[in-house]
Amino acid sequence: MTTIITNGTVVTRDADMPFIADGAVAFDGTTITAVGPTTEVLAHYPDAQRINANGRLVMPGFINTHMHYYSTFARGINFGGRPATTFGEVLRGLWWKLDRMLTLDDVYYSAVGPMIEAVRCGVTTAIDHHASPFAVRGSLARIAEAARLVGVRSNLCYEVSDRDGEKIATEGIAENIEFVQHCQRLDDDMLRGLVGMHAQMTISARTLNKLMEAAEGIGAGYHIHCAEGIEDVVNALAIYDKRVIERLYDAGVLGERSLAVHCVQVTNAEIEMLASSGVAVINAPESNMSNAVGCAPVLKMLEAGALVGMGTDGYCVDMTESLRAVHAIQKHEAHVPSVAWGEPHQMLFENNRTITNRLLSGETGVLRPGAYADIIVVGYEAPTPLTEATVASHLLFGVAGRNVDTTIINGRVRMLERELIDIDEQKLMADSRQQAQALWDRI
Repeated sequence: MTTIITNGTVVTRDADMPFIADGAVAFDGTTITAVGPTTEVLAHYPDAQRINANGRLVMPGFINTHMHYYSTFARGINFGGRPATTFGEVLRGLWWKLDRMLTLDDVYYSAVGPMIEAVRCGVTTAIDHHASPFAVRGSLARIAEAARLVGVRSNLCYEVSDRDGEKIATEGIAENIEFVQHCQRLDDDMLRGLVGMHAQMTISARTLNKLMEAAEGIGAGYHIHCAEGIEDVVNALAIYDKRVIERLYDAGVLGERSLAVHCVQVTNAEIEMLASSGVAVINAPESNMSNAVGCAPVLKMLEAGALVGMGTDGYCVDMTESLRAVHAIQKHEAHVPSVAWGEPHQMLFENNRTITNRLLSGETGVLRPGAYADIIVVGYEAPTPLTEATVASHLLFGVAGRNVDTTIINGRVRMLERELIDIDEQKLMADSRQQAQALWDRI
């Protein structure tokens, strides 16, 4: 059955027809079948089911290229002790305490909450980076279970690390490889996998070699934090006499199907390695600011030809927050108010799409025939004229996740006029709170 979203201000992200003032998008099953002026599309599908956008923005769903669902259970947690003064203390005092406490049920519920929030904010695709050292095996299946329930297009991995011993590192390798192979057998672009690693500084040469040997021939890229804090650089230089990106580049970790997250503490030579390798660099501006690790040289990386996208690192779900943060922090860092205008839009709307589509058989992040029907309707009342020439400014300074009224993922309506479809949010959130409290009680 064909469905048409009619009477919308359509922002397609298709260079051939980027903006339609009174447009429509038709989809059938999982796929977009037509995009054009409302009158033309209706003429082709006179009997189609209709969703009236009433002049609202119609766009491709947002994409988050680096997320940590499990971090949701840190909201409100209190481990006590003195406040962290370094990034290393943040890792040891918060995240590595939290992830060690997670059970498989915790993994599931800590994913369900932010996935529902994602639907409400118009995020239709997310690439997650997971850790639960004492509940490794089966953890990705539990996140996938949550993704099926909520309906978010997902790419998952387990972050292998030596910090909890060889046995757990070996379990992490197996979890990654088996999950990637499971996804390949399913051959469904709603669920894909990468091979995850925590960071260079927590992966020994031996474990890295074991992981890369296990991953050889399966066709999956790697997903790893890179040079986020100065601790990562100090470790690489002390042990390997190489900087972070240099070690990973020489080892063959970087490539077109891999994600190098953060890349804050990088030199010009490392930026050239990132660009020449074709790896996707993921910037998470709010997380970097919160952890006080610095500002990634995004503009330099883009200028060098690196593919730089945007993720949240679990700091938030709403991608419009990250859009504004990149815009502001890059200006602040450069001390030049005229920079970083087009680049944040490029990162979120173009590069995130490119990064994601490298990992899919089909195409998302664009409204054109043949692409997946990942579509949002945004109820933003513009206070000034909204045209093809001004829409970028409205998206940066006006639109927020809370403005999303309707979210469609893979042709499946997950939220219609702010009402979630087939998702019992109240019960799931009550269960999540109970699960989180039980975890906190174990502190």
